[in-house]
Amino acid sequence: MPVHVLYFAGARDAAGTSRETLAETPGTVADLRRALAAAHPALARILPRCRISVDQAFADDADAIRDGAEVALIPPVAGGAPVFKVVDRPLALSEVVDAVSGPGLGGIVTFTGTVRDATRGRRVLRLEYEAYPGMAERKLAEIGEAVGREHEARVAIVHRVGVLAPGEAAVVIACAAPHRTPAFRACEACIERLKQDVPIWKREVYEDGSEWVGLGP
Repeated sequence: MPVHVLYFAGARDAAGTSRETLAETPGTVADLRRALAAAHPALARILPRCRISVDQAFADDADAIRDGAEVALIPPVAGGAPVFKVVDRPLALSEVVDAVSGPGLGGIVTFTGTVRDATRGRRVLRLEYEAYPGMAERKLAEIGEAVGREHEARVAIVHRVGVLAPGEAAVVIACAAPHRTPAFRACEACIERLKQDVPIWKREVYEDGSEWVGLGP
């Protein structure tokens, strides 16, 4: 089965295409790099700085490539590295906007999730966020990479933990794409997947008690 190669951002510009199919399967990621450099000489300059994913997981040069695999070239983002963090400090929307901004990305959509002062008629005094930090950041990165591939967008996500008062930001997300529609769709997809898959929990504290959201009183 053929191998499908996806190109993003600067890699897409250098290859002159957003995707292509290889008739022969390279044995390893290193073999793939050599084949792509030979097929697209303009890629040779940026290939050493690109990460390569195989079937939506980052791969090392020694890793094998199976027949029919989906391979993607992931160039570095603005600022030098993706931003997928869990932090215990106040959030700044500019942190994620700066991470995704870049030439050719005409649409930037952001989402800021803030603490509400009431839930189901009960006054909320504060939220207490808890995370499994390493896994949470890894899942945020997986979500950003997957959504970025699906919508050809650049993604950044930062989530806060600790004690937050009503009005404080709990999560900030920015998605950038050449046009507005994929940026909007990417941003919505990020928050929906975050709520489902990232090990971050919140306890709502009321005047008359508290509960972990999702578990009930």
